[in-house]
Amino acid sequence: MDLGHPLAFGTFITPGNAQPQAPVALAKLSERLGYDLVTFQDHPYQPAFHDTWTLLSYVAAATESIHLAPNVLNLPLRQPLVAARAAASLDLLSGGRLDLGLGAGGFWDPIEAMGGRRLTPGQAVDALSEAIDLMRGLWSPEERGGLRGRDHYTASGAKRGPRPAHEIPIWVGAYKPRMLRLTGRQAHGWLPSLAYMKPHEIGEHSARVDDAAAGAGRDPGEIRRLLNIGGRESVAQLSDLALAHGFSTFIVASDDPTAMARFIQEVAPAVRDAVAEERSRRGTAPASGRSRRALDARRDGIDYEAVPDSLRERAVEPGDFAYPTASSTYMRGGAPGIVLRPESALQVADALAFARAHRHLPFGIRSGGHGISGRSTNDGGLVIDLGALDAIEVIDEASRRVRVGPGARWQDVARALEPHGWAITSGDYGGVGVGGLATAGGIGFLGREHGLTIDHLVAADVVLADGTLVHVSATERPDLFWAVRGAGFAIGVVVAFEFEAQPVGNVGWVQLAFDATDTAGFLRRYAEVTEAAPRDTTLFLMAGAPRPGQPPIVRLYGMVDSADPDTIIERVTPFASIAPLVDQSIQLGSYADVIANAPDTPHQGQGEPGFRSGLLDELGEDTAALAATLLTSGTTPWFQLRPVGGAIADVPADATAYAHRGARYSLTAIAGSPAFDALWRPLASRFHGLYVSFESRDDASLVAEAFPEATLARLRGIKRAVDPEGLFRDNFPLFD
Repeated sequence: MDLGHPLAFGTFITPGNAQPQAPVALAKLSERLGYDLVTFQDHPYQPAFHDTWTLLSYVAAATESIHLAPNVLNLPLRQPLVAARAAASLDLLSGGRLDLGLGAGGFWDPIEAMGGRRLTPGQAVDALSEAIDLMRGLWSPEERGGLRGRDHYTASGAKRGPRPAHEIPIWVGAYKPRMLRLTGRQAHGWLPSLAYMKPHEIGEHSARVDDAAAGAGRDPGEIRRLLNIGGRESVAQLSDLALAHGFSTFIVASDDPTAMARFIQEVAPAVRDAVAEERSRRGTAPASGRSRRALDARRDGIDYEAVPDSLRERAVEPGDFAYPTASSTYMRGGAPGIVLRPESALQVADALAFARAHRHLPFGIRSGGHGISGRSTNDGGLVIDLGALDAIEVIDEASRRVRVGPGARWQDVARALEPHGWAITSGDYGGVGVGGLATAGGIGFLGREHGLTIDHLVAADVVLADGTLVHVSATERPDLFWAVRGAGFAIGVVVAFEFEAQPVGNVGWVQLAFDATDTAGFLRRYAEVTEAAPRDTTLFLMAGAPRPGQPPIVRLYGMVDSADPDTIIERVTPFASIAPLVDQSIQLGSYADVIANAPDTPHQGQGEPGFRSGLLDELGEDTAALAATLLTSGTTPWFQLRPVGGAIADVPADATAYAHRGARYSLTAIAGSPAFDALWRPLASRFHGLYVSFESRDDASLVAEAFPEATLARLRGIKRAVDPEGLFRDNFPLFD
């Protein structure tokens, strides 16, 4: 029975150490020849062999693209949780290239001699089953609770993680009935050797795997068939094994470079052609690549079979291994029905075609996945994740022109520009994606000196709702260029930004913490000092709900754009005098050092924090009193003020779609209790606008607060021209 899996070819190399580098050289040759996989047997008791795990790690570092696997790992001598953590580590270090063949043992005398436990055949199968469950549990850090063994392993609350780079497939080497049934119930693949089976046994063994899979509620087609072969088999024999028995990965056991080259250059292509021709004649459907469990997790209203071919391999669905890290953002939990992850502008156009066919779904665009507003994830809808479009390129040294993909993170941009002595002003967190911030505004530590991020955007490539790719600048589609700078989220998908970076050397990184018992007074004095400070100095204000019985603590943090310690101290001194200091830190470093403050870990946000945003033209006595009441009420766990004057106000209000140039402060808070809104409303009455990236509410009335009347009218005219059916509707819809 042909299962429709794509064909793959691998090598099975002896891990001998008579010539220590010989297996490494053969692995590298396997990659150069075009094999998909290189494998090594695992016999830890064999003194003539390298330790297989050490060899796999070394080979991973010496290769770039080929997958690696033990063939098969000797579980009785490999504690499963330690092996699982080693596997996850190697998978992460190799970029998702580890596959895992497992065996139950069998050579019990040498296993016992090495300190392993002698098991009966039945015990060995049960121990392997338990080990598989433990290993998969360790690779699922999103699940709660520690890991515990059952009968054969004494794990008692072991911690989960790390999560591998991809779902590490578990292949089981099996010949006996109980092992074959275990394979059908639990494994991703069956990995026997052709030499160990008689011709009639192939079908019998395969049937046992299929029956066990069906009994466990699985589709037998989920289980990939891999086969160790000698390499002398004919094209007809291998084609028959694929078409009649479902084998799709053939692994050549040979240490002969000539034989390895002959097989992959002559036999493998002929097998591919023969199988492809027969599949075409039969009309064999390709394997779905997803388990029945994953297919059952699909959401209603989505035509999953209509996903464009260009996006299918990287699409993430609710039942997929990658889903826990693709569904949520840093700030928010989500449960989208599908996440498409394009790698080019053409694939973005394909993703938008899918979105046009699913207009009934919630629809989000994601860049780096920080996601304060919450609109880059959803429940049951479509998300287009631009994380793969993360290239950073200096395209003109003389003009400091830099081309950046929307999926790049600002800390990576800062580090790439550091050797040039440049920076592009961004926010205050390096994990924010370029795309979201650079289409909304970009209020950062260099804002008062250099303006918003959008003020340094000189061109962009945008995929419109109909899939058209356009280049926009001051002279090319200037209407779209105007709109992208402040409302790009409603106009199209920006697939590349071109910025003019600014010369920025070492800077002062300032962190001050105060006893703000006189909270209103503190806020007034902060405003006075900020507005008197030179433009090279920008300190944000952050506070949370005060702890019971303790004074309110307010933190100022930010940057002095100077490498001179005396200048830095001079700039900071007025701020340090606002109230009693309880902590302070002033450091000299690069802009990249300051903005490199985000962990390189997957986003797994939970909940829906209710962010509120407002722009203030002043922070006088009455406004400060209202803000202080909110801040000290205990109803908000997060309160922030960002200065937005200086160079930001130098730009005319009608120059970009971000029009609130006269504002002096951007205020953001999280609604932490039902009582919050009653305190927020009087403060909000003093706002003149809001910053869209910091607002999670979706009331239609908020559009008029985000954009002044004339700006909104102009935006709506552009929207009607380029997105008349409102494809980009879920992030501040611009239509009446």
